[in-house]
Amino acid sequence: MAAPVIIDAARTPYGKRGGALAGIHAVELLAGAQQAMVARTGVDPAEVTEIIGGCVTQAGEQSNNVTRFAWLHAGLPEETGATTLDSQCGSAQQAVHLVSAQIAAGHYDIGMACGVEVMSRVPLLSNLGEVGRPRPENWTVDLPAQFEAADRIAVRRGLTREDLDDFGLRSQQRARAAWDEGRLDRQILPVTLPDGTALTRDEGLRDTSPEALAGLRTIREGGLHTAGTSSQISDGATVALLADEDRARALGLTPRARIRAQVLVGAEPHFLLDGPVRAAERLLARTGMRIGDIDLFEVNEAFAAVPMSFARVHGVDEEKLNVNGGAIALGHPVGSTGIRLIAALLDELERRDLSVGMVAICAGGAQATGAIIERI
Repeated sequence: MAAPVIIDAARTPYGKRGGALAGIHAVELLAGAQQAMVARTGVDPAEVTEIIGGCVTQAGEQSNNVTRFAWLHAGLPEETGATTLDSQCGSAQQAVHLVSAQIAAGHYDIGMACGVEVMSRVPLLSNLGEVGRPRPENWTVDLPAQFEAADRIAVRRGLTREDLDDFGLRSQQRARAAWDEGRLDRQILPVTLPDGTALTRDEGLRDTSPEALAGLRTIREGGLHTAGTSSQISDGATVALLADEDRARALGLTPRARIRAQVLVGAEPHFLLDGPVRAAERLLARTGMRIGDIDLFEVNEAFAAVPMSFARVHGVDEEKLNVNGGAIALGHPVGSTGIRLIAALLDELERRDLSVGMVAICAGGAQATGAIIERI
């Protein structure tokens, strides 16, 4: 069996809704990221047999296999096959999983994973058109709205409004410190804007305080989460290059990490977004590892209650969790986020000279993606 490795993972800066990236077509944004990954790794694009991309709202400008059209728009080899998938917020991570699995199975030696979502131009649910709710009229599954599910998780774990606000503040503070200290620079693929300037930094950072967060209205009446403890609607693209280890070294490509285990799991519909808890359980069972064996954790901050629930159930030290902030501060272009978390984890493992990390992402439809990643 081949040994798949991650050569590199990176992303565009994340633009806020209606911000600097709102004028860029998803195909163009993703094409730029694909081109940049080819350039910075030095891989011959003709060696890339397949590219698999995540995109949640496959409508309008993001329809008809946006991954393939981006690759062609980038002027990259037409022989490379492309697939676009929707695993909701776990889409880009699942793209990495599938490319890794194809390499492990021996179907090809080099593949690329990616993800894109330009939510300013193609809003969530716009793929439903005039169809409306995509469920039968006699639907009986308790699959709540995401805001309600996040509040259910908070109540389940005994988390208060103050607890959530503290986490939201910490995400902003950690992200700002990471940017100010240059810790996020390596993962960024600058984007040239229509006016000729370059976007090199995320737009979602906010100056806030405990008092400011406490003054925000909750998203739903009687709820617990606010805009300050929820992920931001954003625009962005991500990309990762994977290869068989022997082939990579023969081509002069330097592997950064390998995936020890990967999962896509179903979660409890009543809680919808609590799937990272179960993803971690399955990852640990498959590897025989314990939580204490994991050096760092990246759990997507769809809402503050999601990573907080994960940490509370598994006894994760907050100093190991989302150490450079997360989607509350940086943004969450849903189809792209999985690779952002992988890039963040790789960079921080290397910076701290640590070995093993875990990435987990809750996903709509009551699912979660998860992986244990080992630095090489």
